Amino acid sequence: MQSEQGVVAHSEPHGNGLAARLNWLRAGVLGANDGIVSVAGIVVGVAAATTSAGVIATAGVAGLAAGAVSMALGEYVSVSTQRDSERAVLAVERRELAEMPEQELAELAAIYEGKGLSPATAWKVAEELTENDAFTAHAEAELGIDPSDLTNPWQAALSSALSFTLGALLPLLAILAPPAVRVPVTVAAVLAALAVTGAVGARLGEAPVWRATIRVLVGGALAMATTYLVGHLVGIAV
Repeated sequence: MQSEQGVVAHSEPHGNGLAARLNWLRAGVLGANDGIVSVAGIVVGVAAATTSAGVIATAGVAGLAAGAVSMALGEYVSVSTQRDSERAVLAVERRELAEMPEQELAELAAIYEGKGLSPATAWKVAEELTENDAFTAHAEAELGIDPSDLTNPWQAALSSALSFTLGALLPLLAILAPPAVRVPVTVAAVLAALAVTGAVGARLGEAPVWRATIRVLVGGALAMATTYLVGHLVGIAV
């Protein structure tokens, strides 16, 4: 269906309970990964410039707070926009059902016929679904949206902030090791954690595990190396 707002509806619903839970879990893993890398970069960079545990901890906590708030705000805006779009296309679908029910019934039957049902069976399925709950049937079949389960921006924001915070706590705690070993300990802890999050994220996304894990490890190592070098140079200059 091409809506009046130019939104092309999908013939396949793209959300069910399991898929939604996996998407949330994958987002949580990615949020934790961001927290690990972001705060690790900060504390390693500051540790290269000073040995003061207070200064390093302050910078790390500030980075954690700023990152968590930023992640929450970004996710809230993004999901709010998505929910507004979902509501808009649902309003169009509701209006079309009220104004041209016969055409919408034929459209629903055509969707199920395209899935492999015979014309007679597809029509029968469309009729029964329409009699039960026409709006939900069309929303799920044409748009891939469950009208009773729209995305929640507050839930997304809190989840993003929490996952970022949990990830950020690892380098923040590791950097409090004794001065002689705090950077090596932090680097080792961060790389180990990134290996886990990379592997889990790849599994959830059905991507090659080793490739994704190596990519995350290289990115994290480069981030820490860069901030360590910058911190060292700034420490010397100051």
